[in-house]
Amino acid sequence: MDYAIPFNKPFLAGNEFAYIQDAAENLGKLSGNGYYTNKCQNFFEERYGFLRCFLTTSCTDALEMAAILLDIQEGEEVIVPSFTFVSTANAFALRGAKIIFVDSQEGFPNLEVSKIESMITQKTKAIVAVHYAGVACPILEMKALAEKHDLYLIEDAAQAINSFLEDQPLGSIGHLSTFSFHETKNIHCGEGGMLVVNDPRFIQRAEFIWEKGTNRSAFFRGEIDKYSWVDLGSSFLLSEINVAFLWAQLEKLDEIQARRKQIWEDYQNWFSGEKRDPVLLPKVYLELLETSLKEVVGDVSKVSFQKDEGNFHLFYLLFENADQRQTYIEQLRRKGILAVFHYQSLHKSAFIAQAQPESFQQSLPNAEKFSDCLLRLPLFYDLPKEISKEFGIKN
Repeated sequence: MDYAIPFNKPFLAGNEFAYIQDAAENLGKLSGNGYYTNKCQNFFEERYGFLRCFLTTSCTDALEMAAILLDIQEGEEVIVPSFTFVSTANAFALRGAKIIFVDSQEGFPNLEVSKIESMITQKTKAIVAVHYAGVACPILEMKALAEKHDLYLIEDAAQAINSFLEDQPLGSIGHLSTFSFHETKNIHCGEGGMLVVNDPRFIQRAEFIWEKGTNRSAFFRGEIDKYSWVDLGSSFLLSEINVAFLWAQLEKLDEIQARRKQIWEDYQNWFSGEKRDPVLLPKVYLELLETSLKEVVGDVSKVSFQKDEGNFHLFYLLFENADQRQTYIEQLRRKGILAVFHYQSLHKSAFIAQAQPESFQQSLPNAEKFSDCLLRLPLFYDLPKEISKEFGIKN
């Protein structure tokens, strides 16, 4: 089905194709770790104070780099939230780790930090924090636990670019952090990611892993006269074509964030019952949602909604049950609007049922609630234009 208002539409900042052409015609290097890679990595290091950045082909690859870098061994344990994307756990399961799942908070999808310490054993190697919706999880409490028990802390900040905890950028707190530049993220290059190394002990080895287990980067810097295989690794570098695209997005980061904030706040104001007049086109969209929501639940106040801002990555509703959510999805579909739910709890996955049957038997009620009842609404830069196409409203 074609939707007049899709869930997502990748934003084009304007210079993507000019920079791709520049990379292809003028720079003589397209395979990664070239001019645009250095520009983008320097941007992140200077703007957010990340110690060292490595652009990768995906956030999944960045997580897999982290697992190799931490030397995860068969039988070691890694603590991970159940309500997250499969890559958060899969990267460590690939190295033979047992995944220990934590429930979500009662009122928010981020993990419940008070549950973690009782799960730490002699086999625990690392804790993985996920900043759902770009909103900070209890990362400082997790850092204190990691320090207390001599564990590694990884931030899965896939959704959290340009998010902060007070004045501290998310992704700057863990030993290692990962980001996504998938087309659904605030800034994107179709598909891409980044590993952030905040602990200087890991910088050199991260570079080896990033370059297929070789010291090739040192060779290109003229530090050695030949390069060779020195460690484990894989083909993690992001192509200069993708990175050139990403640079165009970074140039418009503040503009992108401002637009997403405007749309996010229009959602929040309506669902809060506030009467502030938003701009015309998002208001029409929200009135359409109001009509649909009342048809499903009658009293809109029975539906809770996201109240934390973060980086305005997504906006969601939380229904009382899965049937109510599905009814609303169908109502929106009939109006040409695609709204989608999110993760299925990993502890209830088919893989875990086979690999870790004792974990499959766990009851993590909050994570299961979010899997059954959370619904994400469309949120992307050009949302008003999609509405004008559907309803013939002039800009």
